[in-house]
Amino acid sequence: MSFGDPNNPYGQQPQQPQQGQPGYGYPQQAPQGVPQQGAYGYPAQQQPYGGVPPQAPGTLQANNGYINVAGLGTVQVATMGRRFGARVIDGIVISVLYFIFSAIGFAGIFGASKTLDDCTGMDPLSSAYETCVNDSAEAAGGIIAAFFGALLIFFLATLLYEWLMIAFVGATVGKMALGLKVVKENTGQVPGIGGGFIRWIIPMVGAIVCGIGQLLVYLSPFFDNSGKLQGWHDRAAGTLVVKK
Repeated sequence: MSFGDPNNPYGQQPQQPQQGQPGYGYPQQAPQGVPQQGAYGYPAQQQPYGGVPPQAPGTLQANNGYINVAGLGTVQVATMGRRFGARVIDGIVISVLYFIFSAIGFAGIFGASKTLDDCTGMDPLSSAYETCVNDSAEAAGGIIAAFFGALLIFFLATLLYEWLMIAFVGATVGKMALGLKVVKENTGQVPGIGGGFIRWIIPMVGAIVCGIGQLLVYLSPFFDNSGKLQGWHDRAAGTLVVKK
């Protein structure tokens, strides 16, 4: 009489699991609703599809030019080449506006100049001379008013073009043509009145110094070490230029 396993009084050989049955080369799966445990009994982290953990909004992905923006998901940061092309198109649009308003201003100047009278040869003590001088002064004032009026209209046109289109649409004509959009970094929405104005005024202030400051502002994305290609005006306004 052999003494076998006390738990197996009949001396039967333990059955090995067959292929396809639980325990044959496959890990046991926990029932549904029960979290799986990793090493040392801690719950295993659930990885999304593909094994890449989700990134928080505003996180720049490594060396591929993509960034996660709240409300938009993963979008591509606009390259400097596209931004330069958009700026060229916008420059053409603004040049057309400048030509139109300059033509209006010169038309006003020409009309005012026709009223200038040559008062030479008149008796300085005569009433005709006094009338001639007064008419000439009014005409000269009209020329000056036409000149500065054209400049003011051109300034307002460029202000409204750059400011309001970025504020409410998120893109100028040039950016729309090249599929770019300016969005708030923390929300993914268009910049709005405040953000659009800040983004516009900083290059304009730089333009006061012979345009050098404006050029530096537009080149400042090259100096951004974060990889987001944010210019100084973008950082001040909290905006990003992305590809739609």
